[in-house]
Amino acid sequence: MIRIISYIVFSVFTITLSLAQVKSEEITINNQAIQLPGTLSYSTENQPLIIWIHGSGNVDRNGNQAGANVNANYIKQFRDAVNKQGIAFFSYDKRTANSKNMTFIQKEGVLFSDFILDAKEVINHFKKDKRFSKIILAGHSQGSLVAMNALEKVDKYISIAGAGETVDKTIIKQVTAQSADLGKTAAAHFKELAETGSIKEVNPMLMSIFAPQNQPFFNTWMKENPTEILKQVTIPILILNGDKDLQVKISDAEALHNANSKSKMVIIENMNHVLKNIEKEESNMKSYFSPDFPISEQLIETIVSFVKK
Repeated sequence: MIRIISYIVFSVFTITLSLAQVKSEEITINNQAIQLPGTLSYSTENQPLIIWIHGSGNVDRNGNQAGANVNANYIKQFRDAVNKQGIAFFSYDKRTANSKNMTFIQKEGVLFSDFILDAKEVINHFKKDKRFSKIILAGHSQGSLVAMNALEKVDKYISIAGAGETVDKTIIKQVTAQSADLGKTAAAHFKELAETGSIKEVNPMLMSIFAPQNQPFFNTWMKENPTEILKQVTIPILILNGDKDLQVKISDAEALHNANSKSKMVIIENMNHVLKNIEKEESNMKSYFSPDFPISEQLIETIVSFVKK
């Protein structure tokens, strides 16, 4: 009995010591006038480093969105989980999440390509940092496509809940599900945007999507075809999607997987779009607004295995 108790005490002490050894650094990476402050965490040198690329919205380094009341903290949970497994991690406040960038953004606007340039600046910073054995780019949701365009200097790529088609097709499907007539109008708006670069007269029912300030962003985003881009990727690829994801379907993951036969696809049981393990359907949306729901353990196990392979 004494031996068993001693073993338990020793195990708890070892876990506590391991957690205490995680180091954290606050790093700001600049892309010209844009500031991208982030957090680097690791326990020892020569670990693989995951760099996180955000999904849509003003997402901060922890996975929360000011103003939208999104407080899932899923990136922070992801960070803590992979750090425990000997993997370093860096995430940064998206350019639209940092108030210091607002003056520049209000003047210059935002294009999809800006997010790609931000990701490349982050990669360039860590490519010069010799403390890490390899760099893995993990793109979540919209970030899957952003990361796909920034893989020149990385060793592995992970797509998490990434779309398998261009954004115009996705939005047209979503609008059509609400109204067939509005779906046709949305298709016509995207066609006009692609041909002329702007939409002269936006249907008031679709203004939240096609507002004038959004049109340049969508015009650059819709030109990026994830399946065509993924065909050209030669580094190891892991494609993940949750079967409880309300925003991105399993068919999207399948489309990405089919685009590159060398990729590995895993469908994570009970995982939703913000990477939480969902046991009850009513918990799905609730998990967007609370940090109390646990991150998917299967997600972490799958990623750790891929990174360390």
